[in-house]
Amino acid sequence: MSIIYRVLYRKWRPKVFSDVIGQPQVTTTLSSQIKENRLSHAYLFTGSRGTGKTTCAKIFSKAVNCLHPVGGDPCNECDICRGIDAGSILDIVEIDAASNRGIEDIRILRDEVNFTPSQAKFRVYIIDEVHMLTIEAFNALLKTLEEPPEHVKFILATTEVHKLPATILSRCQRFDFRRIEPSFIAERLQYIAKEENSELTHEAAMLIARIADGGMRDALSLLDRCISVSSFVDVDTVSSSAGLMGREHIYSLINAVAGKDTAKCLTILDELHKGSCDTERLVTELIDRFRSFLIMKTVKNPEELLVCTKEELGEIKNISDRFTKESVLYALDILTSAADAMRRTQNRRIEAEMALIRLCRPENDDSAAALVVRIAALEKEIAELKRGGIASAAVKTAPEETKIQNLAEIKISEETEVFPVFDMADEVFQPEENVSEKTENAVSGEFKGFGAEGQSSGFAAQFAAGEDEDDDEFDFDAFMKEHEGAHKKATSEEEFPFDDVPPPFDDDAPFDDAPPFDDAPPFGEAMPFDAPSPVREKPKITAQVFSSDDSDNSEKIDNHTWGKIILETEKLFKPLIGQLTGSSARIVGNNIYIKLGEKNLKIFVNEQMLGKFCSEAAKTVLGKQYNIKLD
Repeated sequence: MSIIYRVLYRKWRPKVFSDVIGQPQVTTTLSSQIKENRLSHAYLFTGSRGTGKTTCAKIFSKAVNCLHPVGGDPCNECDICRGIDAGSILDIVEIDAASNRGIEDIRILRDEVNFTPSQAKFRVYIIDEVHMLTIEAFNALLKTLEEPPEHVKFILATTEVHKLPATILSRCQRFDFRRIEPSFIAERLQYIAKEENSELTHEAAMLIARIADGGMRDALSLLDRCISVSSFVDVDTVSSSAGLMGREHIYSLINAVAGKDTAKCLTILDELHKGSCDTERLVTELIDRFRSFLIMKTVKNPEELLVCTKEELGEIKNISDRFTKESVLYALDILTSAADAMRRTQNRRIEAEMALIRLCRPENDDSAAALVVRIAALEKEIAELKRGGIASAAVKTAPEETKIQNLAEIKISEETEVFPVFDMADEVFQPEENVSEKTENAVSGEFKGFGAEGQSSGFAAQFAAGEDEDDDEFDFDAFMKEHEGAHKKATSEEEFPFDDVPPPFDDDAPFDDAPPFDDAPPFGEAMPFDAPSPVREKPKITAQVFSSDDSDNSEKIDNHTWGKIILETEKLFKPLIGQLTGSSARIVGNNIYIKLGEKNLKIFVNEQMLGKFCSEAAKTVLGKQYNIKLD
């Protein structure tokens, strides 16, 4: 005669309260009540599936009727205990409320409770899924549940306690069964696997515990399925038995989402679909992973909330760094909506594909959550620009085929010593990998326009050496002494040598034709075309020259006057020709603040050098000595 196989969750069902895993708040109280004989007439067991509600109800029914109880537990040896386990004692009645939910079923029960037990001490009614009873059935049960005969005990079990009427809840002692901790489930599974002559790895046990979602019955059912496949159960065995995708596939899919690679996401999904992967289970796995990312980003000690190995925890940390908190929340919102929609449609693959496309392309989604993700991405990019500098960010975003254009052009005047003039008319971007090479070329003198031996002098040498306007080691006196001849020649009355350099402004009248400073029209008014050219006089400062700015107590120099100062400055120092084009200036006290038209000119225009000549030019035009600052 062959032995009938019993599934693991029935074979290993606990027989005493101490065997119940993860519910000490229930088992301790029940065993104490039995031991002290302080029993209630009605109990309500609530909690998610597979957490031990029915198991504890059966242990309780044996313990209250056991002939030789042991510390609140049944002995499991007496005739009553063995009869209850075998189902031969009819005083223990288990009712499925999903099948017997009408008022007639409750009326039959109400009539039976009046009969005394035939074998046991108490008649125990275990009503499972009690929330399925109709309102009429609940109303018919109320009186009996409130005042049953002394030999009757009721145990109501439900997974949806919120569906029970308040009148039922008030008549029962309530016990809440929690989800069992994954570590407790894994430990129990490894013990059972060993007793079943099988080997279960710790990683596989933790994976089963995570899939079971706190239910021991589901965990044992999955373990039973895995053992039937192989006596050695590892992560791959569990994944294939549960219909899960491998960890490599799930992380490949998440990395593709992080990289906004829509094509790769759909390709991976197609491969999994061809491999008979459950699409709904796939979305559930993605939700679980993004939940891990959210915990990683919001909790100080995420290992306390995540059920995973140390290796997997590090992998979660690395991948979560590719997402912002806003993008994780957006992904959870999209995936949960897709999982909900899959239950109402027959083509689940389309829902999964639409969800992945939304994750990769939030710009195609006009929802508020997608806008938050896009704003967060912009804020992150701006923060990177601030940390690395705008120039370096521009280098990163430049295409690889972009080549370095003229970084600097050096014009050498035959009448003076070597004075480089840098043309910054075009904005130059260069790839990051070329920056160090070009910098070495600059230091070694390989820029176009340097001497034959790769040497440079003066301002060009400073630029090649990486000095800027804030370099405190710039020796202005030595620089002026070196170029004293050029300075004297530039300040002479000889003809202006640079005929090809355009003036710094086009709309103002020539310097020699300008009216006296005192007679200048108000700012914004044009000079008459037939106005005579007055004799040039030493200008005087009047209120018409400046536009007042009350925000910083400064006075802006009008374009006409500032143009005169620029021309005088370029006469004094010819290398500055064209460098002040598009600039503006304002006066604050004894200082003139110059705002260059091109910000990158600060690399080439030294404040100390500019201040020397521009101060003299301002004294010539405005009749007063000013200190020059770069704005």
